[in-house]
Amino acid sequence: MTRVPLPVVAQICPTTQDFGGVLKRRLPLILACLLWLATPTTFSAQTTKAQLEISETLFTVAASLNSCGYDAGLEDSLPLRGAIRNEVQAVTKQSPEAAQARNAICRFWNEHQAPGTASDITQYISLALELGPPPLFSLTLPEADLPPDAAHVLGLVSLLQKFHRTAGMHFLWERHRSEYESLVQQFHDPVSQALTQTDRYLKLPFSTYPGQRFVVYLDPQLSPSHVDSRDYGTNYLVVISPSQDGQVRVAEIRHTYLHFVLDPLALSHGTSLKLLEPILLDIRSAPLSDSFKDDISLMVNESLIRAIEVRTGIPKSDEPGRNAAVQRFVEEGFVLTRYFYDALAGFEKESTGLKNAYGDMLKGIDLERERKHARAVVFAAQATPEVVSVSRPRPSQSSLLDAAEQKLAAGDIEGAKTLALQVSQHNQGGDEPGRAAFILARIATRTGRMEEARLAFEQAVESVHDPHVLAWSHIYLGRIYDFQQNREAAEENYEAAQKSREAAMEHYRAALAAGDPAAETKHAAENGLAAPYQARSPR
Repeated sequence: MTRVPLPVVAQICPTTQDFGGVLKRRLPLILACLLWLATPTTFSAQTTKAQLEISETLFTVAASLNSCGYDAGLEDSLPLRGAIRNEVQAVTKQSPEAAQARNAICRFWNEHQAPGTASDITQYISLALELGPPPLFSLTLPEADLPPDAAHVLGLVSLLQKFHRTAGMHFLWERHRSEYESLVQQFHDPVSQALTQTDRYLKLPFSTYPGQRFVVYLDPQLSPSHVDSRDYGTNYLVVISPSQDGQVRVAEIRHTYLHFVLDPLALSHGTSLKLLEPILLDIRSAPLSDSFKDDISLMVNESLIRAIEVRTGIPKSDEPGRNAAVQRFVEEGFVLTRYFYDALAGFEKESTGLKNAYGDMLKGIDLERERKHARAVVFAAQATPEVVSVSRPRPSQSSLLDAAEQKLAAGDIEGAKTLALQVSQHNQGGDEPGRAAFILARIATRTGRMEEARLAFEQAVESVHDPHVLAWSHIYLGRIYDFQQNREAAEENYEAAQKSREAAMEHYRAALAAGDPAAETKHAAENGLAAPYQARSPR
């Protein structure tokens, strides 16, 4: 790894740690470091960290497509783009093997382009973000987990390996790496300033969500007019290219950063958001993508982000301009933009950060009033394209519980508990809440909290339909009552012991009737009926 020196930042900020991840060339960008020290504020100074990075993998993909006729934004690009194109062309003229490898990529590119999309390389950027370093370009995640657009062009990898080797792409990368690193230094300040202003407005420190990463990739071989922003779950990635006049699309970077800091808040307020779902019925005719029409958290957060952008991007003195922008977003279908625009006026006067204010803003929404307003909106013919692509499906509650089961089996009790609680707190119906209760109950038994376990198993019994989970919830309840019976018998409370045993047998019978065909389940229930359960003595 090569680190670009950032001398001013280094004097006031702690050193960042390297992050493992999808691309090898990491150039950490320390952003917004203690800038509040010079200005009195109502909240404590925080250090905000992000990364501005360059990548040999992205360099190789971009160079290969440029050599195949990807010309989008060429006239607005830095001279460096043309220089690299000329060098690749010279290599392919001198080396038949390199020309053959390049031609194979060009055929692949042409075969996988939809009509009228000759300048669109979005799917190739998506793939590059999931590849390791040259020369292997190995996937950094299972193929089944690839974003659909990247999976569509996965066949490029073997062609890219040959092109990288025969065209001497590593040599070209080393030749131009210092120029790439100079660009990182050049664009540090505008990116830093944009994110610093965002942090200060939100009063929401970056470090609130450890484990998340916000990364800006820079490659001058791409079109300066195109910004590729992607939500990879806990990682938010932006791919940009500087223009000939030395500018980058800071607004799109900032928009993605707002998603980065706000989207996690939605995960912790699922119940409040679910109450707002009826308003989605009122935007079915809006020109939004279906993702906003089907997911209340996406629509709410996008409305909030648009409101923040209006209040921070248009001067306070231009109230007509602000109102016009808000109305435009409402007419595009983000019908809560007006509500959040007004709510943020109060937020700006308080010392509370958005992490704490977010829930209050949701609770302050008068659903019936906002639905009435939404039904009165004359929606626009089309909406401004959303900046951020959700490149991987958000994990379903079922997949979260599968992961919780795996963590529990591996002994990671805290990890399993966190995932199960996430599902339990965001009840979306179906079997998942019962499965979550089943996992939490077993965790409670492992830590000796038997009353908590009993209540959770009873919750599972009442809400789950899966025969296996239902049967084992009854079996565990039977065993809990058997333990209780043993304790009561030892205390010579025979009447209570008898009632506990009867309750245990009732649960064992229910387990047999649950319909789980597994022999292990039947054996456990029948043993419970034959005699009170006894825990195995440690050897």
